[in-house]
Amino acid sequence: MNDKNIPTIQALSSLVAKQIAAGEMVDRPASALKELLENSLDAKADNIEVQIEQAGIALIKVRDNGFGIRPDELSFALNRHTTSKIRNLEDLYNLNSLGFRGEALASIASIARLTLSSRFCQNEVGYSIYLDGQEKPSKATPIAHLVGTTVEVRDFFYNTPARRKFLRREKTEFAHIYEMMKRLALSSFHINFKLTHNNKVLMLAKSASTEAQKLQRLSLLCGIEFVEHLLTVKQTTNNNIKLSGWITQPTFSRSQADLQYFFINGRFVRDKLITHAIHQAYKDVLYGTRYPAYVLYLSIDPSKIDVNVHPTKNEVRFAEAEFIYKFLIDSLQEKLAKTSPGNVDPPSSLKIQETHQTYQTSTKNSATPALGYAVAQLSGIYILAENAQGLIIVDMHAAHERINYEKMKSAYLTNKITAQILLVPQSISVSEQEAEIYEQHTEIFNKLGFEIDRAGKEMLLVRQLPNLLLEANITNLVRDVLADLLDLGVSARLEESMQEILATLSCHTAIRAKRQLSITEMNALLREMEQTERSNQCNHGRPTWMQVSIKDLDSFFLRGR
Repeated sequence: MNDKNIPTIQALSSLVAKQIAAGEMVDRPASALKELLENSLDAKADNIEVQIEQAGIALIKVRDNGFGIRPDELSFALNRHTTSKIRNLEDLYNLNSLGFRGEALASIASIARLTLSSRFCQNEVGYSIYLDGQEKPSKATPIAHLVGTTVEVRDFFYNTPARRKFLRREKTEFAHIYEMMKRLALSSFHINFKLTHNNKVLMLAKSASTEAQKLQRLSLLCGIEFVEHLLTVKQTTNNNIKLSGWITQPTFSRSQADLQYFFINGRFVRDKLITHAIHQAYKDVLYGTRYPAYVLYLSIDPSKIDVNVHPTKNEVRFAEAEFIYKFLIDSLQEKLAKTSPGNVDPPSSLKIQETHQTYQTSTKNSATPALGYAVAQLSGIYILAENAQGLIIVDMHAAHERINYEKMKSAYLTNKITAQILLVPQSISVSEQEAEIYEQHTEIFNKLGFEIDRAGKEMLLVRQLPNLLLEANITNLVRDVLADLLDLGVSARLEESMQEILATLSCHTAIRAKRQLSITEMNALLREMEQTERSNQCNHGRPTWMQVSIKDLDSFFLRGR
């Protein structure tokens, strides 16, 4: 690498330093390791080894093969607000690096014994310096070292015992370390990561370039079941905003939000707007309080986001929040819409003949449909069908509920919304801030059939409502929407309310339990399921059908043993 292309480490001006969201970054070993690893990534390393002892309290050692640090910049790198990542205020809003504050090494050295060793890519030897909370580091001494940098952090919080006692058990602290490394391994597939704890290798993630290699790494980090239920996402907008990665089918959900990874330009974020958008996309395909699992990557012009919001750098602010919000929902809903049995492609060589006379002629030479053909009804609740793989069991009420719901949604979205003018306008008391945010987002209400005027500093007047919401608690609904707008800048509560009513209507009009269906009626329901989006789940997220393979049946009856 050409020396001239590698930025030098410089002190930030006081103006830029004041604009940075500073704060306590080093509260536990995992946060110190995060800063060190981000430095390695910014140094273009493609091989990173991490050695941990006693969950990082005794030792954190990071070795990378990046471009290294120039000898005359080693001691300078340990000063606060010295960095090679940015130079001026404009750079702060066009960040292409993970780190940028220039505080990490100085902060770590203030609470631990730090040794910084590095060989710059243009040099023949490396140099090392040592700092343990003193004002100045030791003099840099020459050492044998490969190109790259090694940072050793020993005796965490040795000089601040009051803070050390707040650290958790070794198992808990190491769990934070492993999770942090997991995030970085998911963000950078081209890099080899190795993690050793107390001399045991606990993560060995090899670089991955092909899709198969990436899935192998995903399996290592997120589990085999995650990979078995993947849906691949690839979407690009006209202004070159890209969303890629993987979400899981609704049938693979979690009791907690522990498999949710979202990266913006390679940086892991946990942002309220993003989380809310993904929740909305899964809203009517997940059961109860279950959580979706995903690993997603958003690529966007750095000037369109602000990552300097919080010291942890986990939060962001979007210049076009509403556009991003809708883009995420639309992209994921488009992918989730394909979660139906009609997207299953059973082997065409296997044929099953429909027992009912109506189907004998039409299917004689055709491949078996995904859900096969009905053979019986069980307890007036389940349809039993046979397909190429074995037995299909369908919850007929749940399946019909989804079919009705999707039809109603389609009709609702394609037809003009009907609304009704209120004989007596309904007044809603709000704060002045809420009234002002309403005036900035009137189009959200107008496009859904509302007509609302601002009648004073702290008063809104509802003159017209969409027919679907005539019986709703409009005061609470409007206030909840305004609260979302103040908190997130966007809101989908109005659409949610209308869809909840449609879901209720679809439930009431679905086939009820104990109703006896003919073979023809059962097959008609199966074919509609195959053609209906999201029909793998009912409106409440419960599964609508399941497959029992011939192999499973043979195993149960001990056939072939």
